[in-house]
Amino acid sequence: MQVQVVTDSTADIDRATAESLGISVVPIYVRWESEVFRDGVDLTPSQFYRRLVHSNAHPATAQPSPEDFAQVYQSRADSPGIVSIHISSKISGTYNSARLAAEDVCTEATPVEVIDSGMNSAGLGLVVLAAAKAAAVGAGFTQGVAEARRAATETRMVGLFDTMKYLARSGRISPARGLAGRVLGVKPILTFRDGAIVRAGLARSRTAGMNRLLKSLQQMGDLTDIIVSHSTTQQEVDGFVERVNELYPRGVSQVFEMGAALGVHGGPGMIIVAGRRA
Repeated sequence: MQVQVVTDSTADIDRATAESLGISVVPIYVRWESEVFRDGVDLTPSQFYRRLVHSNAHPATAQPSPEDFAQVYQSRADSPGIVSIHISSKISGTYNSARLAAEDVCTEATPVEVIDSGMNSAGLGLVVLAAAKAAAVGAGFTQGVAEARRAATETRMVGLFDTMKYLARSGRISPARGLAGRVLGVKPILTFRDGAIVRAGLARSRTAGMNRLLKSLQQMGDLTDIIVSHSTTQQEVDGFVERVNELYPRGVSQVFEMGAALGVHGGPGMIIVAGRRA
């Protein structure tokens, strides 16, 4: 049996890709008034955004429990090791839940290494896929851990949000800033720095925002892999991917539909692009 790779649903990796590479995805929880859903299990991305747009109540997310992770680790106890890669610990307690579970179930025969990717969404997904592909071609536990850590240090991501509305509703920015953003019609551009989400700029239009994304991608330098996650229309993301492919001969390797973890804060209309530097 090969080394096992585990992540959480903030990576936005779809079920078919996870199954094909043997990736175990632990869902975060989405709390909507009195209802609780497992991201990507009880609530698909399309269901989430449809309800988000029409609901007066705003949902919240909650990290998986240590018991959730322990159950997955124990089900992989016959493997030579488990590499568990997660959303930045600076914006979620998911990493700590995984770490606590690993301390309880880790054995000499099946070691568990929990890795803080320092990102989420497409950035986290890129790191997870790098580790899973290494495991699929026979990488051992130590090699798998090294590849995940190397991918995390070499990956950068940037994203365009269509509105500040949901950032304000979720409490990520003040209501006053959210209102000002809606009045001015600006599109926030966000990135990660040292594991924290920071503003990389504001665009005056959707077209300008797309151009800024492409420019930011080019500034990352020579890239060996590119992943896109989105909550926008298929037509728009297809057009964006075409433009990326014109710049990079290797092209975009994966396009994922964004789930609730970032969708709670960004809403529909997001495009996140992550690239791994050569």
